[in-house]
Amino acid sequence: MAKAPVLTPRADDFPRWYQDLISKAELADNGPVRGTMVIRPYGYGLWERMQAEMDARIKETGTQNAYFPLLIPQSYLTREADHVEGFAPELAVVTHGGGKELEEPAVVRPTSEMIINDYFSKWVQSYRDLPLLINQWANVVRWELRPRLFLRTTEFLWQEGHTAHATYEDARDFASHIHREVYEDFMTNVLAMDVVAGRKTAKERFAGAINTLTLEGMMGDGKALQMATSHELGQNFAKAFNTQYLSQEGKQELVWQTSWGSTTRMIGALVMMHGDDNGLRVPPRLAQTQVVVLAIKGDDAVLAKVREIGDRLKATGLRVLVDDRTDTPFGRRAVDWELKGVPVRVEVGPRDLENGTAMLARRIPGGKEPVKIDTLADVLPGLLEEDQALLLSQSRERRESRTTDVSSIDEAVEAVGAGGWARIPWATLGADGEAKLAEQAMTVRCLVAEDGSVPADEDSPGNVALVARAY
Repeated sequence: MAKAPVLTPRADDFPRWYQDLISKAELADNGPVRGTMVIRPYGYGLWERMQAEMDARIKETGTQNAYFPLLIPQSYLTREADHVEGFAPELAVVTHGGGKELEEPAVVRPTSEMIINDYFSKWVQSYRDLPLLINQWANVVRWELRPRLFLRTTEFLWQEGHTAHATYEDARDFASHIHREVYEDFMTNVLAMDVVAGRKTAKERFAGAINTLTLEGMMGDGKALQMATSHELGQNFAKAFNTQYLSQEGKQELVWQTSWGSTTRMIGALVMMHGDDNGLRVPPRLAQTQVVVLAIKGDDAVLAKVREIGDRLKATGLRVLVDDRTDTPFGRRAVDWELKGVPVRVEVGPRDLENGTAMLARRIPGGKEPVKIDTLADVLPGLLEEDQALLLSQSRERRESRTTDVSSIDEAVEAVGAGGWARIPWATLGADGEAKLAEQAMTVRCLVAEDGSVPADEDSPGNVALVARAY
């Protein structure tokens, strides 16, 4: 059994455990400017896998990727009042370039509604141009006063989708489709994360939107994390940028719009939802390395066998890495792979060769057992799917066991204070109750319908508010 890495136990100090794991698993380092981060190769590999899975789902909706400038004229932000008010405290502004003061300051993009809408107004002329479906993979800057790697950083990576539609109904349905069929599907089936799909309250929705849909996940300490959002922008930005189209009836109409995004925050969620005192546990469908084959000792026969096993497993479509660095002690390498959360280790030494077996170590459920080498290619795919399902069930069990149905604000405060979530009728809480919760550093994460679906309206009868402390 590999020796446990030196991490602060989660039960003793969850934030310190998180920082320890980020560092020791070589996911990221703090950047030279406060609030920035350097994403190391192992962490960036996780982001690349997330990008690939998300990008495929986004493109299935008919959305195409594009790229827009990082610098935005400051005047653009004044065109939509709610939007500029929402982002003003977070802006980074460039006032000088080429050794001279700029005629107009430029904002480093906090989001791209402004500049994208400027071009939408040029590209959309007729109903034949709609729907216009654009996504970009980019970085954004939002000046962060209380940074934490992956969760809140001044600069982070994300995808942001922006669309224009002929009708309110088309825009509403597209935002909902992204919310459930892209984001929720990805998080549930790839990240193995149980998430709650809901609707933000008016206080919590995106600046400039008429509706925000969210996915909320419970982390290992019982706090909530907003995983991704999808916004109905109505015609607010269309009015600001005069984005019109000629309808089939020959009338000039304003478009209806959406925007939606997910970020490198998902890596932080991966750590906090699935990690344990031994390090990461990466879902097999996400893992850049699903199986690592380790040579215990460096004799020629062992090295030849681990390379043969690696080639055989790669041929089945598994993502495999062969670790034949026998100049590094086996125990240290085993601990490193456990810390990084690789789902399966196949360990081979001289004695294993004699028996025709390998030692199989499973990171997610834990435990080791000998397995016939000739059966590995047949056995491993099923075990990886078992482990994927186990992570999802564990995250769901955590949320369900630590969520309490309450009937008063005081009961909600008590439940959240005990390290969980509270569910309270929205009619009981309301905007006044939401303000009282804010005094306790608690927020309404989202509203859900009585049956658990996403409500059509904030004030639909039977709406339930999900209350938690959040990152």
